[in-house]
Amino acid sequence: MRTVLTGGAGFIGSNTAAYLLKEGHEVVVIDDLSRPGSETNLAWLFEMDPDLGFYQVDVRDYAAFRHALDQINQIDILFHFAAQVAVTTSVQDPRLDFTVNALGTFNMLEAVRNLNLDPVILFSSTNKVYGALESLGVVEEETRYRYQDLEKGVPETTPLDFYSPYGCSKGAADQYVHDYSRIYGKKTIVFRNSCIYGPRQFGVEDQGWLAWFIIAALKGKELSIYGDGKQVRDILHVSDLIRAMMAACKNESAYGRVFNMGGGPENSISVWKEFSPVLEKLLGKKLDVTYGPWRPEDQKIYISDTSRAREELDWKPEFSVHDGIKDLYQWVSTHLDLID
Repeated sequence: MRTVLTGGAGFIGSNTAAYLLKEGHEVVVIDDLSRPGSETNLAWLFEMDPDLGFYQVDVRDYAAFRHALDQINQIDILFHFAAQVAVTTSVQDPRLDFTVNALGTFNMLEAVRNLNLDPVILFSSTNKVYGALESLGVVEEETRYRYQDLEKGVPETTPLDFYSPYGCSKGAADQYVHDYSRIYGKKTIVFRNSCIYGPRQFGVEDQGWLAWFIIAALKGKELSIYGDGKQVRDILHVSDLIRAMMAACKNESAYGRVFNMGGGPENSISVWKEFSPVLEKLLGKKLDVTYGPWRPEDQKIYISDTSRAREELDWKPEFSVHDGIKDLYQWVSTHLDLID
C-alpha cells in the first residue's frame, strides 16, 4: 500500500508514517519542514527506511504540490496533516493561517481531482469548528468544569460555529473535504480531533499543551496558566488516533463521513488543577505557576463524544490518562537534547 502524508514530518504525521513503515507499507512524506522539530522527525523516519519518499513542498504552492502527486502517481491513502496549528498564531497572522489551512487543503483536493487520483483522503480537522459552545450549560467544580447535560460530550450533530481565524480556516477546509465526497465522489474522511499527544510532540506554549508543560517543567522554564486551570480537555494518545484512522481508511462505510475523535469523558483532565499533580509526581517536586487572564478563544470545557467512531469503526482508546502522560513524559525526558 502506498500512502502519502502531507505534514508527514510533524507530530501526528511522523508517528503515522512510522506505524506504516513498521507495517511494511510504502510511505511518501510531503512537508515544507517549517515547523520546529520536523527535520528531526524526518531524520528519524529516514533511519527507519532510507528509501522513504520525501518531497519538500509547501501545500500553498499548487503547481509544486500537484507535480509531487503526479510524480508519485498511484496513491492508496492520503493523510492531510499539513497545517498551521496554533490559535494564537492565527490571530496574529490570519492570512498565513488561511493560506496554509484553507487554501492548502483546497490545493490538495484539486490536485487529486485534476490528476484523476482516487485515494482514501483522511483530513485532520479540529474540535474548534464547533466554536466556543457558549450555549451549553457548564458547571464549575473544585478542580474542573463539566457539561450540565452532555454526559458523553459533544457529538458530530452539534452545529458548526467557527471561532477564531484558526477555527475559520480549519472549518472551511473541513467542509471542502466533506463536500468533495458529495460532489466529486472522493473517498474522504474528516476527523475532528481533540487534544492529541504523545512522543515526538515538540509542544510550545500556544499548541500542544501537555507536551509543553512537561518540556517547560523539565527545562526549568516559567509556567503560565491562562484562566483558572480548571479548563477540561479530553486527551488521546497518538497511537490510539492512528488505530482509529487506519480503521476508518479500511472501512468503506466511513467514506464521506465525519468523526469526532478524542479520549472521551473517561480520558478527560483539567489543564492544570488535575494535570499538575500527575506531573509533579513524575518530577518528584512541586511546581510554581503564574496565572494570567483567560484567552478569548479558550473553551472552559471540550470533550468529544466518540460514540460514532466506537460504534462504526469498532474502536476505543487503549491508553489511560495516567499511562499516556507517563509515556509522553518518558519520551520528553530522554530526548531533551532535541528540544529547544
